[in-house]
Amino acid sequence: MLTRPAVLLHIEEAVLFLLTLFAYQHLHYSWLLFALLFLTPDLSMFGYLLNVRVGAALYNLVHTLSLPLALLLVSYIQNWPATTAISLIWTAHIALDRLLGYGLKYPTFFKDTHLQHIS
Repeated sequence: MLTRPAVLLHIEEAVLFLLTLFAYQHLHYSWLLFALLFLTPDLSMFGYLLNVRVGAALYNLVHTLSLPLALLLVSYIQNWPATTAISLIWTAHIALDRLLGYGLKYPTFFKDTHLQHIS
């Protein structure tokens, strides 16, 4: 198993997804809010209406862990519960996307990702 990167990445993303759900539950945030915002990062796909390059850049910006984890740190330190909830939802979305094989996009075609070519 340790020599199969795809398996390791799936395990890693599953653990991250479960940890974000656990933290969200532990902090007693609204599951209605979770349901309403969970797919919000996918709105970045509208960048593809302009062109593939803009679409890939916008999608990748919203689907990297850097922004939601930085937001999580700042919101936790500043004690901003609503922002903490949003950052956990955002992180869970990214983790589930990657678990399902939806990776960051290349500026060639929407289905060309860093994880695989989606059929």
